[in-house]
Amino acid sequence: MTRTSSSTPDVRLRVPSPQMLALPWRTRLSEWDPTTVALRDIPVGPSRHLVRFIEADGALWALKSLPGRLATHEYDMLRRMEDLELPAVRAAGVVTRPDGDDAILVTHFLERSWQYRRLLMRIPATMTAHRGRLFDAMAVLLVDLHRRGVYWGDCSLANTLFMRDGQSLQAWLVDAETAEHHVRLSDGQREMDLELMVDNVAGGLLDVAAHRAEPSDTVPGILDEARSVRERYQCLWALLYDEPIVGLEDHYEIGARLRRLNDAGFVLDEVHLAPTDTDSEQVRIQVTVAGRSYHSEQLRRLTGLSVGEGQAIILLNDLHSFHTRMHQESRSEVNDAEAARYWMNECLEPGSRRAHEALGGRGDAIQAYCDLLEVRWLLSEEAGYDVGDIPALEALARRRTPGGAAANLSFVDLPTQELPRIADT
Repeated sequence: MTRTSSSTPDVRLRVPSPQMLALPWRTRLSEWDPTTVALRDIPVGPSRHLVRFIEADGALWALKSLPGRLATHEYDMLRRMEDLELPAVRAAGVVTRPDGDDAILVTHFLERSWQYRRLLMRIPATMTAHRGRLFDAMAVLLVDLHRRGVYWGDCSLANTLFMRDGQSLQAWLVDAETAEHHVRLSDGQREMDLELMVDNVAGGLLDVAAHRAEPSDTVPGILDEARSVRERYQCLWALLYDEPIVGLEDHYEIGARLRRLNDAGFVLDEVHLAPTDTDSEQVRIQVTVAGRSYHSEQLRRLTGLSVGEGQAIILLNDLHSFHTRMHQESRSEVNDAEAARYWMNECLEPGSRRAHEALGGRGDAIQAYCDLLEVRWLLSEEAGYDVGDIPALEALARRRTPGGAAANLSFVDLPTQELPRIADT
């Protein structure tokens, strides 16, 4: 029998739509009836708490059952991370009972995302390039959190979702139960988070290796992979916060450091060439960054498109190549705005449509176009000339990376996650 509380729950919803308001908030999440609520059967990774998914008002939502104090804390932390524009799932509401022993946290479902198990079960330890992109994404996520004063406290593969972004991955935080926000993190807090991350990532990788029945001699390599996330983090942190001393007239070295930050996607807010106490001919480079959206902001200014940083890098390269061809063919100057307009009409729009169709209409059309460009480049490298779109579309439809391109592994051979229809659950 379903138990209901005689006391009215405290309902806080950021999306007070009719179907959301009509959900059985008086009833414990574990007892929601699938015959009256549009529950979706979506696999979840390891979790300390019950997680269920529902469809309401044409959108998907993730609901997690946990004690009231934890639910309220996580809701507030996710709201804070949203304000800080950090890659974390977006809080949609929290429902608590007066006695505080049970609550439901509501978050937006992160579509087109991958759980680490589902991703790594398809990527054995030998595919180091693919796995390296996942570890890069983990390191970038923790750097982003730390530089905005967020101590995670439980950084792990299980608490992270991954989304394709061009030929890289972006990591998203999906569990903020232990997170804290400070004005600035101490080195000790950062080190504690890093130690937890290495231990948790190692545990997650060993878990996948056991499920894949990989031989025991792969364990040392797996532990090295977990430790590599710390090294990736430290390299990126040093790029942001080290203050190298260079000659005042050493413009090349100063420019090279700024380019490395831009290449990593960071938008420069301020560059301070501070005098040193010991040498009047030397300065200390101090850099302040505003965010990791350098290429996506460039593309947005030119085209109005809002895409991921990894996608923007690929699209900007395609746009610049198109601009160069326009100039060569017309033998006249074409400004950036005009070239961008022609590129969108002649390349991006028809190319993304054809690529999306080749993938059966699944996933994101912009990502499909990025995959098309990657496959075309790989095929052209093999052939020694530009093969054009048709062979690339055929390869994309087969969802296989072109052979002989081991040094340039792509994610196009991974099937796009397709959610079950309501009728299937």
